[in-house]
Amino acid sequence: MIDADAAQRFRADGFVVVDGLVTEEELDHYETLVTAAVATRKRDAPPLAERSAYAQSFHQCINLWEDYPAIRPLTFHPRVGRAAAELLDVDGVRLWHDQALYKEAGGRATDPHQDHGYWPIRETDTVTAWIPFRGSTLANGAMGYLPGSHLVGVRKFVNIFAAEDASALMDLPEIRAIEPVYVEVPRGSVAFHHGLTVHMAKGNTTDVDRAVHTVIYLADGCTRRNAMWHPSVDRDGIEVGAPIAGACTPFVWPRADGDLPAPPPPIPEEIRAIAGTGTLPD
Repeated sequence: MIDADAAQRFRADGFVVVDGLVTEEELDHYETLVTAAVATRKRDAPPLAERSAYAQSFHQCINLWEDYPAIRPLTFHPRVGRAAAELLDVDGVRLWHDQALYKEAGGRATDPHQDHGYWPIRETDTVTAWIPFRGSTLANGAMGYLPGSHLVGVRKFVNIFAAEDASALMDLPEIRAIEPVYVEVPRGSVAFHHGLTVHMAKGNTTDVDRAVHTVIYLADGCTRRNAMWHPSVDRDGIEVGAPIAGACTPFVWPRADGDLPAPPPPIPEEIRAIAGTGTLPD
């Protein structure tokens, strides 16, 4: 499915856009479902101007597959999951979590960061599929990547809730010489980026929300790195050093056609409250 050129570009740059993984019919169908789910999850969110800087970048809704069964086939999309496994050059990938990232009209830019520092995963065989329902443009919040930044490792944990942390990351000698590449993703294509790739996104200067569903994958066999609390490992009781495998992190690829996993145990109320309005499943 992934040709040699795309695989090579991903290895070298830490990101790649793959065409033709999702059909027009699928995009139409799932955009309606995900948009409705985001509206329900974020029904109590304050107006854009009254939110924190982070929340002005996008509406973030994690693990929609758990409380919206109709969205589950998108999160476990076989072609997208297979592409993720081939880009990582592994036999199988598990779900870390999915999330909708809706950058509202007028939403601010997303600050530069690496994803992997937020996850208690020891190995770095992780990749995110970024699926824009209507495509992405420079005007509505296209993603930008620092090519090759995944090869320098985790250089600085960036608290994306604090813009000053992002500035410090970009000032690191290994990072500041790399010019960001902003990528417009055509409708039906999927952008993949490695968990260590420094990335960001432009603000949305249009009058229409940038609607995106993302899926984060980890290679089967990855283990828990530390005791940082995370719903993908703690609900399954995964100990530090143990393989990450449970109801919260089921296989995406390989998986029999039409075989969708049951949702895992609910997230504790006190954790959902800390995460913010509508971020985690109801």
